Amino acid sequence: MILVTIKCIGIWLLIVFAAIINGVVRELLFTPLLGAEMSLPLSGLTLSALVLVISYGTLAIFGKVKTGVYVFMGLFWLVLTLAFEYLFGHFVMGKHWQEINQVFNLMEGNLFSVVLIVTAASPWLAAKLKGLV
Repeated sequence: MILVTIKCIGIWLLIVFAAIINGVVRELLFTPLLGAEMSLPLSGLTLSALVLVISYGTLAIFGKVKTGVYVFMGLFWLVLTLAFEYLFGHFVMGKHWQEINQVFNLMEGNLFSVVLIVTAASPWLAAKLKGLV
């Protein structure tokens, strides 16, 4: 299980890199072209798609594993993502907790909640699409 966890962390770091690139694209391309009101939800959908693609593309490194491993992966990525969002946001970026909580504000167009659901479900979903479960 330790090897699975290490692989999960490696893939999660790839997801973090994709999220950073997604944010840069949002700020440099989507926002100037579409405005903040449209770019934020578009960015959430784009990141959700990236997470699914990364999950689908990296499952081969695990070989054939039990369904529970895919569920563990998704929940582990969810915990890592939330920990990163809160801890990095507060202690590195200096944001107040209430400001960090705004990523859950669907009324403002922020689809981070959707990204979290996709993140949690994507390993199992990708495995299902590949016929592994």
